[in-house]
Amino acid sequence: MAPRDVARVLAAGRVAIGLGLLAAPRLSLGLWIGRDAGVASAPVGRALGIREVVLGAMALHTLDRPQVARRWLRTLAVCDAVDVAATLAARPALPPHGRALIGAMASAGTAGQLWAAARLPDAPPDDV
Repeated sequence: MAPRDVARVLAAGRVAIGLGLLAAPRLSLGLWIGRDAGVASAPVGRALGIREVVLGAMALHTLDRPQVARRWLRTLAVCDAVDVAATLAARPALPPHGRALIGAMASAGTAGQLWAAARLPDAPPDDV
């Protein structure tokens, strides 16, 4: 898969996760946090959801501008690395499936975005 395609899939996945958090924040956060994701988590879930939608949309928007896209993908990798770190820091309080799911997704996002950023061509694609 081409770096631009990897970046596009990761960005679209980020938007989808954000939409899930916006639509069903308690359910979505429940996958990560477990039973403690009660009614009070809905505003946090929605805030995280809109963050993900905006970040993913910006990634999609910049993909045809390689210089900007590289920096944006590295920024998104930092966001995902922070999610990994936060999950590890809260490890004892999180359910095993939540740790595994978020750890795997955020680690893959970090690695995939760094990989794509390092390999994007210097020129915009011909189909722009």
